[in-house]
Amino acid sequence: MRRCLYALLLFTVISLCIPTAYSAEPTKHNVVIPENTGTLNGFVTDSETQETLISATVSVKGTKIGALTNKNGYYSLNSIPLGKQIIVVSLLGYKKYEQSITVGENDSKRLNISLIPQSIQTKQVYVEAEREVEKRQISVSRVDIPIQQLSQLRIGGEADVFRALQFLPGVLTSSQISSGLYIRGGSPDQNLVLIDGSTVYNPSHLFGFISSFNPDAIKDVELIKGGYPAEYGSRLSAVLNLTQKDGNQEKYEGLASVGLISSRASAQGPLGNGSFFVGGRRTYLDLLLGALPEDKESPLPNFGFYDLNAKVAQTLGPNDKMFLSGFLSSDFLTLSGAGITFDLGLGNRAASLRWTHVFGDNLFSVVNVSGSRYLTGFTGNNSGFKFEIANSIIDYTLKADLEWFASNNLTIKGGYEGTAFNFNYLQKFGSDSSQTDLSIHDYTHSLFSQVNYQLTDLMSLQAGLRFNYWDSSRVSTWDPRFAVRYQLQENLAVKAAFGIYHQYLRLASQPDFSFFDTWLPTDNSVLPSSARHYILSFETVPFENYGLNVDFYYKDLSNISEVIQTATQGTKVSDIFYSGNGRAYGAEIFLQKKVGDFTGWLGYATGFVYAQFDKINGGREFRPKYDRRHDFKVVGMYKLNDRWDFSATFTFQSGQSYTAATSRFGSSMPGESVNYSYIIPGERYGQRLPATHQLNINANYTTTFFGLPARLMIDIYNVYSRRDIWFRYYDTNDKITTVTDVRLLPIIPTLAFEVKF
Repeated sequence: MRRCLYALLLFTVISLCIPTAYSAEPTKHNVVIPENTGTLNGFVTDSETQETLISATVSVKGTKIGALTNKNGYYSLNSIPLGKQIIVVSLLGYKKYEQSITVGENDSKRLNISLIPQSIQTKQVYVEAEREVEKRQISVSRVDIPIQQLSQLRIGGEADVFRALQFLPGVLTSSQISSGLYIRGGSPDQNLVLIDGSTVYNPSHLFGFISSFNPDAIKDVELIKGGYPAEYGSRLSAVLNLTQKDGNQEKYEGLASVGLISSRASAQGPLGNGSFFVGGRRTYLDLLLGALPEDKESPLPNFGFYDLNAKVAQTLGPNDKMFLSGFLSSDFLTLSGAGITFDLGLGNRAASLRWTHVFGDNLFSVVNVSGSRYLTGFTGNNSGFKFEIANSIIDYTLKADLEWFASNNLTIKGGYEGTAFNFNYLQKFGSDSSQTDLSIHDYTHSLFSQVNYQLTDLMSLQAGLRFNYWDSSRVSTWDPRFAVRYQLQENLAVKAAFGIYHQYLRLASQPDFSFFDTWLPTDNSVLPSSARHYILSFETVPFENYGLNVDFYYKDLSNISEVIQTATQGTKVSDIFYSGNGRAYGAEIFLQKKVGDFTGWLGYATGFVYAQFDKINGGREFRPKYDRRHDFKVVGMYKLNDRWDFSATFTFQSGQSYTAATSRFGSSMPGESVNYSYIIPGERYGQRLPATHQLNINANYTTTFFGLPARLMIDIYNVYSRRDIWFRYYDTNDKITTVTDVRLLPIIPTLAFEVKF
């Protein structure tokens, strides 16, 4: 507690020492701001639903005064000149808004603005003020793709946020049927996944083919691939921050969709002094299999999943809003027959209560209380040999932060985040005498402070500091973060970032199977994982309506984890994991077009990932399974007319690494034949499978169904039926060893029908 108080005192001193734009003495880089000016603040919303809008540009025409709305749709403008001014608001997918206001001496005005939606195919007009606002933003390695475009990308007939993000450069998967995100050399457990402030520990449904997030429930997707600011912590690689829809405050409406894999439905509308949203999705494969005759010799697995999203938003007054959010997902897989039975299940539950409050003209606060539970269990009986694995993690988190819009050039944000954890891990094989049974309770505390400051017309700076303290291990860490942006030319900016990151949690996982994920904390037997990010980025506009980003990155990793495959007993975390070090570096090119009849992007990434563990691979450095040297992706979406729109995706990647066999040997008891089933492995992940590539196409036809808006969706997965290799194993049943490849899915055409009401 004493360390937490020292950290809080240090953050206060840092904040007070930061120079503001209200300095009495003019300097070379600061402009003296007139005393007699006005301020303007408020919320920007969608005119049809009153949903708050994120990252809308609000500016004063003819000046360099402007800002972006935050995650809650709030903006604040300071030092507005006196007299008649024109306020301009713009956001991709909405008509540009202009309103004339009169600013009096020391005026403080509240102006809530509603934007009218329009097709993102409409050409966007960018104004000078928008460029000025962009100069003040330090968004290193942040990907901005409208949710409307992400929702158009369908894989196997299903729109999916995670699958869409996999088409970005630097975002990899272990296979084409996995929705786990390997970002810039980091494993999925190194990504912080948030939904309305709640942590989600396994964002995939069983087998990883689709994620747990229903795209109908999501209004904003923020992906930061590295160098993220101090407000985010507890992970080494990346942040994926999802915001659920608040619901339509103007009218009741719903959506229903029926597909070959699953169906989904949602409803939203006004409620009290606000709105609600509820949406669900369920597969019915288990129902179809239940109708088939039972075959005990060749049994079929029974598999199913469902997920549910819900949110209630209420306006308590002009300065206060309350949001109650919930998320639920569940999967099950059972098999019985042919001498084996097993039951497998996993699920996520998350809920959050968020309160936002506006203090005066330029101080905005958010208090978020959340709870999250991840549970997985696996039990079975193979010819009398019983086994059981169970893992659960429960966390209760309080996060409170203040955002101070000190001036048009300076924003300060700081806060506290504390979590109470409860971990349980049980592993049994055969008799009860050989088992691992861990139960750990722990508390973590974090304080953070960050500053965004425009030093000159051409240079912006972001600086932050995060303090972490873990109760059980009595470890504290300091994580500085820095980023800078410099406008070299009108359409060319260079950005750089450096940061230190620490991770408290560890994940035992199999890269090809997401249902064995086991989370454990950092106790006093292991050191916390850490990473250092170094990023250099160039941002330009090569052609009208096109954006080009080129990123270079280097990442040092320390005390990362690898599960001990032979562990059968344990009383502490070091009995389950090896600890080692790693490094990752590479480059990414991302060319994007957001507006017009044709939209999409092209991306290429080259990456190098290495890991080293003293007790793995003879202590020699090796590349992890998910290392892919080359990654090329193309995404295109075309709106032909009001009825038809099309999309296509193409990927080409280096094959994933695998451990090849060098030989096999046999052993036997006296008088018995020799069993040559033992494989001698070679260099760990020293070989690479053939390159993978795949083409998917979609077509959507807009029509009506009994007078209601409807869409018929046609999807062809893996158009030319390229069955890439999932994994390779060695069959030793015969005298000659056979190399066998388990291949992925062939071409799969699907249909879905969607109705809005």
